[in-house]
Amino acid sequence: MSEWLVLTIAMAAACAVVLTIVVINHRRIPDDDDPSETPDVMEYMTMMIGVVYAIVLGLAIAGVWEARSAAQETVRQEAQALHEISERVEVYPADVRARIRADVEAYVAYVVDDEWRHMSEKGELSEQGTDLLQRVRRGVTDYRPADDHEGQAYQPLVDQVAAVDDARNARGQSAGATMPGVVWFGLIIGALVTVGLVFTLQIRRTGRELLLAGLFSALIAFLLFLIWDFDAPFGRGISATATPFTDLFPQITE
Repeated sequence: MSEWLVLTIAMAAACAVVLTIVVINHRRIPDDDDPSETPDVMEYMTMMIGVVYAIVLGLAIAGVWEARSAAQETVRQEAQALHEISERVEVYPADVRARIRADVEAYVAYVVDDEWRHMSEKGELSEQGTDLLQRVRRGVTDYRPADDHEGQAYQPLVDQVAAVDDARNARGQSAGATMPGVVWFGLIIGALVTVGLVFTLQIRRTGRELLLAGLFSALIAFLLFLIWDFDAPFGRGISATATPFTDLFPQITE
């Protein structure tokens, strides 16, 4: 099911539930009821709870967006380090250079074509990707430089392999959901309380009040969906992409 379809259904369901409750509640209100009799303290408490929940929502959105941005940055660092390895082996003999570059491209192709889907589905790195990176490491570290010029390039290449490994591990740690379950519990309960308190203001069945109630509930549903969508940096619609790999290694898409 498309995520946009999920969003549409969630927003429509939230509006339908709220408007249904408003209509049912309105039928139970006696004809002599005066909406202006709502205590001022009730309006104040409703406003304060709404403000507090808005702050919590803002912090949650900022947190998952920061996690998504950090995940995208680790992808960029990993791709850049692999690109540096591919370029810096230029000083090595042709056969060694070709073998290391082939190992790098095999790893990149696997990450883009297969491991990305594996992370999305299972929330973890794959063993085959780890094995392919190990081949790159062995190809770099097992070579013995033949002269000083190659020796000067050896340690920077080893450092770049370590950078790839570090960025890969960081990518693996970001593969799953980043929002703890207890936070989701608080967000959902807070949404129910915030929307529920709207009914304490004695909403009537006028078009303006029904429209505002529907829009408010739809907004809450949209913000919760946004947090859920950002919560898995590699698993959902607005997620980190493999663009840095394809930009630096365009040959793997040919």
